[in-house]
Amino acid sequence: MNLKELSQSLGLSQTTVSRALNGYPEVSPATRRRVEEAANAFNYHPSTRAKGLATGQALAIGHVIPLSSKHEMVNPIFGDFIAGAGETYSRHGYEMILSIVADADERQIYQGLKSRRAVDGVIVHGPRMDDPRIGLLNNLGLPFAVHGRASGYDQPYAWLDVNNRSAFQRATDFLFDLGHVRIALINGLEVMDFAHRRREGYSASLLAHNTPVDPALMRSGEMTEVFGYHSTRDMLESNNAPTAILCSSLISALGVRRAIEEKGLVMGKDVSVVTHDDALSYLQNGGDVPIFTATRSSVRDAGRKLAEMLLAAIADPTLPPQQHLLEAELMVGFSTGPAPRKD
Repeated sequence: MNLKELSQSLGLSQTTVSRALNGYPEVSPATRRRVEEAANAFNYHPSTRAKGLATGQALAIGHVIPLSSKHEMVNPIFGDFIAGAGETYSRHGYEMILSIVADADERQIYQGLKSRRAVDGVIVHGPRMDDPRIGLLNNLGLPFAVHGRASGYDQPYAWLDVNNRSAFQRATDFLFDLGHVRIALINGLEVMDFAHRRREGYSASLLAHNTPVDPALMRSGEMTEVFGYHSTRDMLESNNAPTAILCSSLISALGVRRAIEEKGLVMGKDVSVVTHDDALSYLQNGGDVPIFTATRSSVRDAGRKLAEMLLAAIADPTLPPQQHLLEAELMVGFSTGPAPRKD
């Protein structure tokens, strides 16, 4: 059914029906209710653009991805986050605008989104330790929320993050409880805030167990399968190889397992592995019992929650910035076991 047919069925003009559905204030409550009930009955939805004109909003949320981070576009973690956020936008009548930009143009893009009123707010992805985007967006007055945190920025801003430090400290403690001492860390890029916090948690556990932090057991890089494979292969060639490996991504953990098996070792017996698991829709960590022991937190749920936070701030600009810290759950799988006995 189109607008003309809906109007005819109600005996009202198309203008009146359009104004009722798009939030114009001059339509009486009784007429608005009558029109909305008919629209629901016939599954008719008004144009988002028309509704935006009526309310003075763009009814769109921006996601700006710099070219240096374009790999995020094919990362299943990014895909699940966007899927979760998109569910929230759709439920509230918002659309999503995704922009891939040169790093040097990022400031101008945000300024343009604000000046053109192209979006009502933005989500900031992949915050670095001292991320300049947060100060920029605060100065622009463009509503935003950050997926993660930026340790070097001390002014209030909205964010949602996993407690990465606590998760990796707990995971390392778990490996110590199994008798492991030579515990390696295969981390993400440590200019990223989440990876920095994970290294802090790992290091805190080592120090609490009177174990020195050994740079030879630490790797930092793009969280790919190949990175996990090469990092593990190199460390297993050492005369004092690790008996356990803590990994920042399920994707990298697949490479860790490949390197272990290539060397003729058994994961969970000869080398234990703990990874972070974002509960990805298309890369699941086994069934009822996880393949990998993991610190688990759903990135899709994070997308839903962060989108809700941003839309709430847009609806009520007087709200103070919301901040939510999610705790990861430690799930024990097949990839961990007691430290192997020395002959």
